[in-house]
Amino acid sequence: MEKVLYYFLLDVPQAATIWLALMGLALVAGVGLIARPSRDGPGHDVAVREAELRRARLVTRAQELSRYAEEVAVAADRAAATARRRRDEWLVAQEEVEATWQAYEVADAAARRVAAAAVLPEPRTPRTPAEYADRERYLHRAAMAACCRKELSVLVLSEVLAHRNGWDPRRHPVEQEIVLRRAVRDGLLAAQRAAADRERAAWRTAEISLAAARSLRVETLAAAGRAGWVRHRLMPADRPSCPTGGAAQRSRPAVWWRAARVG
Repeated sequence: MEKVLYYFLLDVPQAATIWLALMGLALVAGVGLIARPSRDGPGHDVAVREAELRRARLVTRAQELSRYAEEVAVAADRAAATARRRRDEWLVAQEEVEATWQAYEVADAAARRVAAAAVLPEPRTPRTPAEYADRERYLHRAAMAACCRKELSVLVLSEVLAHRNGWDPRRHPVEQEIVLRRAVRDGLLAAQRAAADRERAAWRTAEISLAAARSLRVETLAAAGRAGWVRHRLMPADRPSCPTGGAAQRSRPAVWWRAARVG
């Protein structure tokens, strides 16, 4: 009995020490669990919802920017096609200016040659009704021939046939030829000036179209850059997960840390 009592009294302090140590460890663990913010608490849920909302906004923004970049690219292609068409029109107008100028030079040379013949004395012809009828027929034939060669307009031809605006069929054929050549020259000069005006207008239109195409092309590159920047911000969340854990598991400590700092 004494031995039993002796061993009992000897083991009681050791058992008490062990129990006290176990209770201390349990107390420290309990305090740590209470003091540490829970990863699955309300703060974590709010942070996750905020992160998801920000990501949804970025996705929507990326889609909008991509769609805008595509629309601007289509507009830029159309503007480039329009600029090429306007340039072709300007080249055609330039060729027309050259053609009308060459025609004017030919008409001016012909008018000068006929005017030089006017210094010669006018032939004497009998002034009979038949002579005046021949002069009228000559004027009509010469005017219609010039209109067929597109040297006279239809309006001027109608004035010639109606004997208006100085077209007198009683003049001598030489004098009529001088007047006719001058009318052709003046008409071609007016046509050349009108063609030059159209060429200048076509040049301005081509320049405006080219500037618009360049501006849209620059805007296309800028829009594509903005869309790419937003997509780049979404790339970390879209990367494939590693074998040790997913993207959500890797990003969870950061979300918990932000929630802990807010708490």
